[in-house]
Amino acid sequence: MIPGAFEYVRPGTVEEAVAALVEHGDDAKLIAGGHSLLPLMKLRLAMPAVLVDISRIPDLSYVRVEGDEVAIGAGTRHFELEKDDVARAEVPILPYAASQVGDPQVRHRGTLGGTVAHSDPASDLPTALLALGGSVVVQGPGGRRSIPMTEFWLGFYETALAEDEVVVEVRVPRTGSAGWAYEKFTRRANDWPIVAVAAVEGRVALANMAGAVVRATATEEALARGASIAEAAGLADEGTSPSSDMHADPEYRRHLARLLTRRALEKASGAGAAAA
Repeated sequence: MIPGAFEYVRPGTVEEAVAALVEHGDDAKLIAGGHSLLPLMKLRLAMPAVLVDISRIPDLSYVRVEGDEVAIGAGTRHFELEKDDVARAEVPILPYAASQVGDPQVRHRGTLGGTVAHSDPASDLPTALLALGGSVVVQGPGGRRSIPMTEFWLGFYETALAEDEVVVEVRVPRTGSAGWAYEKFTRRANDWPIVAVAAVEGRVALANMAGAVVRATATEEALARGASIAEAAGLADEGTSPSSDMHADPEYRRHLARLLTRRALEKASGAGAAAA
């Protein structure tokens, strides 16, 4: 289908983008890569009167070390994150997760800020980010504020981001050579994961097991108590609420969550590599 009519605005700075959101209110939507919003517009499930294109704001694309954290601009595209030497050295799970997103066309247009703000429960990068911890930096009329990863994704397409705020940066702890793993199960290589698991330093995050990406807290607590990987992974689906669709029913997703969590934890600990 063809999207409805809309006004197009291309701000040159984050401040101009925020001003456009304030001016147009609920009628405005931000767009960068467009892979999430444009399909909804074509189906007339989203009909913004104003599109605010932030894809060419130069100050939003970067990856750099700042103290104990890595700061990544919201405009950084997936393929840029995938190839970035700093990201590979300091937070290697993120470049790997970026390489698993869709296909090359998607990775060359999609942005980190876009996938973070979209809050799809099956997203690769938010799952990895949630396992890393850290925060999402947003900017609105009152300036910037930092939202912990654990408080940012609230539900299906729902975040803690206000309507007049823009995601400007993601900050994650430097993990360096610490063990990590990202496992996902799909029907085809470029599909959304039916279930995915990210594991970093005892933290475990799950995709497609609730209305948003979630932490496997029962597994994390079991690991902290000294439980075996098998025992901890067996608790991965505890407290989750997986949905049913054409690809899997809830019980199958629960099975996948336990299985993939065990694989991820084994890889992160080195046991998987040793077994191979």
